[in-house]
Amino acid sequence: MDNDDVLLLERDAQSWRLRCDSNPELVSQANAYLGYLADRNYSPRTVRTYGYGLPAFHRWLHHVGLSVGDVVTDDVLGFLSACRQETIPGRPGPNVVDLAGRPTDRLAPASVNLRLAAVAGMFEFLSMRDPGMRSPIPKGKPSSWFATGERTGMLVHTRRRPAPRSRLRLRTPRRLPRALSVEETATLLGSLRCSRDLSIAGLMLYCGLRSCEVLALAVTDVDIGGRWLSVHGKGGKDRRVPLDEDLAAMIASYLLTDRPESSSPVLFLSAKGPTRGQPLTAAGLRSIFRYHRSITGIVAGAPHALRHTFGTALAEAGVDLAVMQALLGHAHVDTTARYIHLAPTHVKAQYDAARTRQRLNRP
Repeated sequence: MDNDDVLLLERDAQSWRLRCDSNPELVSQANAYLGYLADRNYSPRTVRTYGYGLPAFHRWLHHVGLSVGDVVTDDVLGFLSACRQETIPGRPGPNVVDLAGRPTDRLAPASVNLRLAAVAGMFEFLSMRDPGMRSPIPKGKPSSWFATGERTGMLVHTRRRPAPRSRLRLRTPRRLPRALSVEETATLLGSLRCSRDLSIAGLMLYCGLRSCEVLALAVTDVDIGGRWLSVHGKGGKDRRVPLDEDLAAMIASYLLTDRPESSSPVLFLSAKGPTRGQPLTAAGLRSIFRYHRSITGIVAGAPHALRHTFGTALAEAGVDLAVMQALLGHAHVDTTARYIHLAPTHVKAQYDAARTRQRLNRP
């Protein structure tokens, strides 16, 4: 069986499945699991993400001559070892390393953990369907009931339920979000010309929307007069976000002058080419920012960097953490708290003030 014998195919608009022409039985249980996720109303993106984690496992099973029912914990450890040794075609060779000293042609720990999560989910599904089958992936200790700094006070209601995580997970670095500087933001926005692209960038920079949320906006979701947005977030969670006055004027200009005639209710449409009048895709959005990064030299000017810049600006302005969580649409306040560590102006001011008090009190 070649690597291309196991691949993901879009069956319809709502579901994904694996295909193995030489051995369809090999992927039957994986396809049952993906169908189970779709039946539970998981989003197509989530099903696809779990689906992408399964082909490598099934290729490895075929290579070592195992079936899904034969897998034990030692086999999973062997799969993880193979993942850590796997090289990625097209990447710089092993002589090029990242800041942590790891070769850049290998899978990142987060990518290996994504595969492990998909495999663990499949075995949990199979053990649920057949109580006599035990999952070969051991669970670790449950996570804390409380996030750091939330044990007492006004945020005590934000307790998390314990969620056991596998002891096989790789340790991953916890990186803070990278925000753009004022100069980088001005340069990137200055390269955008049409009102559509300026509106898209503004929604991320001044309203904190994710790129998928921007693409999901319908014309009826924008209340220009009342300056409100109805945002359809991750996990089917909707929220309302205030709309900046200048940004509202830019969106109105786009609707009146630049938006192509179309029966589509989606706000942002392709402006030219064979797809003119059709909803702008995620690939199209990425290509827009890729082009403007190349002409401005702002390497960090990815769409999500604008959202990080919004979150950092809120933290520097001293906005309440719960308000930040509501604006950014985070499921848990612990995620929002990362931006508190990204407020260099506020942190430096407090540090300088403390040092000044120390100097004045020095005998």
